[in-house]
Amino acid sequence: MTAQTPPTPPFRDPQLPFAKRIDDLLARLTLDERIAFLHQYAPAVERLGVAAFRTGQEALHGVAWMGPATVFPQAVGLGATWNDELVRRVGEAVSAEVRAMRARDDRVGLNVWSPTVNLLRHPLWGRNEEGYSEDPKLTSAIATAYTRGLRGDHPHYWRTAPVLKHWLAHNNETNRDTTSSSVRPRVLHEYDLRAFRATVEAGAVAGVMPAYNLVNGRPNHVSPYLGEHLRTWTDQDLLVCSDAGAPSNLVDSEHYFDTHEEATAAAILAGVDSFTDHGTDGSKIVDRVRGALEKGLLSETDIDAAVRRQLAIRFRLGEFDPHADPHGDTSDFDTPAHRALAREAAEQAIVLLKNDGLLPLAPGVRVAVVGLLADECKLDWYSGTLIHRSTPLEGLYERFGAEHVDFAEGVDRVRLRTSSGTYLSVPLAVDADDEVRGAEGALDPALLAGRTDLPPLTTDATGTDLALIDWGEGLLTLRAPDGRYLSVAEDGYLRASADQPGGWVVQETFRLEPAGSRSGSHGSGHLLRHVGTGGHISVAADGVKVADESPEIFELEFTERGEDAVARVAEAADVVVVVAGNDPHINGRETEDRTTLRLPAHQERLLRAARAANPDTVLALVSAYPYAVDPTDLPAVLWTAHGGQAAGTALARVLAGDVSPAGRLPQTWYASDADLPDLLDYDVIGGRQTYLYFEGTPLFPFGHGLAYTTFAYEDLEVTEAEAGLKVSFTVTNTGEAPTDEVAQLYARAVQASVPRPRRELLAHRRLHLTPGASERLAFELPLSALEFWDVAVGRPRLEPGAYELLAGASSEDIRLRTTVTLTGEPATPRPVREQGLNAADFDEQRDTEIVDRTKVSGDAVTPRADATGELVHRGCDFGTGVTRVEVEASGEGVVEVSLDGGPSLATVAFGGTKDPYDYTAIGAEFAAHGVHDLHLRLRGPLRLARVGFSG
Repeated sequence: MTAQTPPTPPFRDPQLPFAKRIDDLLARLTLDERIAFLHQYAPAVERLGVAAFRTGQEALHGVAWMGPATVFPQAVGLGATWNDELVRRVGEAVSAEVRAMRARDDRVGLNVWSPTVNLLRHPLWGRNEEGYSEDPKLTSAIATAYTRGLRGDHPHYWRTAPVLKHWLAHNNETNRDTTSSSVRPRVLHEYDLRAFRATVEAGAVAGVMPAYNLVNGRPNHVSPYLGEHLRTWTDQDLLVCSDAGAPSNLVDSEHYFDTHEEATAAAILAGVDSFTDHGTDGSKIVDRVRGALEKGLLSETDIDAAVRRQLAIRFRLGEFDPHADPHGDTSDFDTPAHRALAREAAEQAIVLLKNDGLLPLAPGVRVAVVGLLADECKLDWYSGTLIHRSTPLEGLYERFGAEHVDFAEGVDRVRLRTSSGTYLSVPLAVDADDEVRGAEGALDPALLAGRTDLPPLTTDATGTDLALIDWGEGLLTLRAPDGRYLSVAEDGYLRASADQPGGWVVQETFRLEPAGSRSGSHGSGHLLRHVGTGGHISVAADGVKVADESPEIFELEFTERGEDAVARVAEAADVVVVVAGNDPHINGRETEDRTTLRLPAHQERLLRAARAANPDTVLALVSAYPYAVDPTDLPAVLWTAHGGQAAGTALARVLAGDVSPAGRLPQTWYASDADLPDLLDYDVIGGRQTYLYFEGTPLFPFGHGLAYTTFAYEDLEVTEAEAGLKVSFTVTNTGEAPTDEVAQLYARAVQASVPRPRRELLAHRRLHLTPGASERLAFELPLSALEFWDVAVGRPRLEPGAYELLAGASSEDIRLRTTVTLTGEPATPRPVREQGLNAADFDEQRDTEIVDRTKVSGDAVTPRADATGELVHRGCDFGTGVTRVEVEASGEGVVEVSLDGGPSLATVAFGGTKDPYDYTAIGAEFAAHGVHDLHLRLRGPLRLARVGFSG
């Protein structure tokens, strides 16, 4: 008898809709199997032939953490291109490499955690490099382009499944898992949500990752906005993946819940589908979910909803249709096209900030290239490993010839003398093949921090010249003559073992401290503190190591000052290019915010030395964030983010004029730290932040960037379209160089009834024009682009009146303007007698912050510590009259009620409750009629939820 072939289960049938197939597979999974799927590392279900699956593959500007890959410019550099189509092609290339790498290594995941769409509200944020722009419109345009490239254009199967980071209002690394971002409704809807919403609505997003921080007192991993907003923007299933360790933070650091079972249940109910916690070990999450089920905090239906969303992504990725998946045999990796695209992106990301005619460089000039970044191609935390490498020095050698280029790094070179008169010495290095290398030997690329098979540093009578590299704020790196950085491994010994500073905890940074700063130490020398461990360096018989019991006192003997080397080559050159900036692992990165906009003092000294020796000095800033530099005495200044593998070639081609620069600043460059708000002030409206509201004079404005030619803007026309406005104008290249221009369209409400942006980006277009060529640009704008969030009615509203439309080359370089008058929707007074007021729906505030009304949903308002807070609700209609106010609050304190800023008309005192979520409604006499501005003054640690009126 012939054995019958078992029927194909419906979930394996590619002819069925995904929804039916998901239903079938879900029904076949046991409860234990479904629970196990909730961890990042979902195990295989062998009895069904279902493979293991991992959420999460970093791919911010190339495939990260998985070895060699094409490295594109940092995300902020991609934002500086203002080129949606280019960024789409970058996303396409990255996703192709994800697929190609997965074909040979199944650890590479197809659920990519990128892009980052957090807005670059504050330039001191350590992760500035990861975002695209301070503007929500530009951010969403670039993010949409990148996700479309990552997703691919097949109607059913996705090349990769992108997840947006980090939901929501996340702009600080300082105490990032315990700080709360106070986000008023207008800022929430007009600013923070906008970048996410437009990208999700475009249809190429698989989900989001919540951020570590809290918003309005509630952790993002239990945010009601996931259901109230995110999942209403699309009819597709969206996967919500937790950030690493964040589920445990709900109890361990945030103390928001008492038990992990409560926290896990709350996260699942809020919409989290995949828990990234405890590495590859899913047992703790499984135990917590089981415990939550046993306690009745969750139901199987809740588990199924999360698993269903995971399966939806896996089906879209073609996992269950390997023969039909059009992306399954992708082999595009490090192709000539990808290498050319990396160079194109690096070129388009360069922003010319100032040029008095020195650039482009004349043929045949002798160039001195100097500075700490001059011969560096720096990577960041989310980079892949370089296959190809190009530094500014190498690019200039290639472009102008080595005989026309001189180089001085500008580092201080020192010997460290011990208290016994000997010197720190770097011993001979032995590589994996036991080949001995001298101090001048070539750097073995396999040398990485953490190696313990290399000999530790010793001391001897002559010592080794070390490059002392000062990155500012007291942080130093020390490098041996062959390029190896001093690093400390787990055994505590100091070795020359790192090719670059890096790692989650950087083990290559040090601080010099006066010897007298440590109790019991004397003399004029210095202690050398290792930042990664916090301990001091000591000298022992078995080698140099971290051992705090006997720290060594070192004297620094300078064998060469960096300024001297810079001045020497600058004097002999026709033009000097000073390459300054940051190392992305030091002073500003994930886990660490910056403290200042200033360029590090050592780099300022190098710049001054170059400028004093040669007035024809170009400053090329290569950095992950803006700096406050004085360009007055500099004839030319450029900026580029770290540009990936082609950074040096791109910079050299722009300096030489082979490519005319056309990048534009994606965020405001402020003139000084005094222009910045507090890092934790998330109220961009009240704090007058970003180009939208900033009233000072920026160093360089949002959208700024020059070219090697000039452009004329003409014939601005506005006509009514079907659902909005059609705006058109002509751009002409009036110079002699072919180049790109980035045309920008802004708007402002002329006589707004509430604070509105000084101007707001509505559209942009990057276009290429040859000399004398013109192009007519047309933009169709929905009227919704001119709306604001009206807190009085809890929705967007188009205010009637005049709106100015402005076209130009930056937010401040406006060339054309016209005014249109729109009918809109008139404002109506708040019907407070009938509906009362939510405290958080204020128009203005002083010294307050928004907190969670309950752990599940809603907002309340509390005064800042030791301050009297005030809320203003404009246009409150008390009708024919009220005689009583009822205040709903928790905690202890006083609420005073007044009208139009006058004297207090009612005072309500709260005696205090142990539970901050135990609200009490207390009434008081209060007489008012007609329309007034309501003022509420808050004192004491209370939470004000609502006020109502009667009588």
